[in-house]
Amino acid sequence: MAGTAHAAGCLKGAVVGGVAGHYAGHHAVAGAVGGCIVGRHMAKKHAEEQAAAHVAQHQQVGMQ
Repeated sequence: MAGTAHAAGCLKGAVVGGVAGHYAGHHAVAGAVGGCIVGRHMAKKHAEEQAAAHVAQHQQVGMQ
């Protein structure tokens, strides 16, 4: 699942960054690379938060 999150984050970030870079002075490639990096970071962070919530939920169920 983590690999999928990284790929999805990179693709989404690259698209957004590429468009933003294009309109910010014809730097679409630089924007796409930056967007990919940021997108991967955000996807990883989101996946970790979901995993932590999943573990916490199962710990609460086990304590009842």
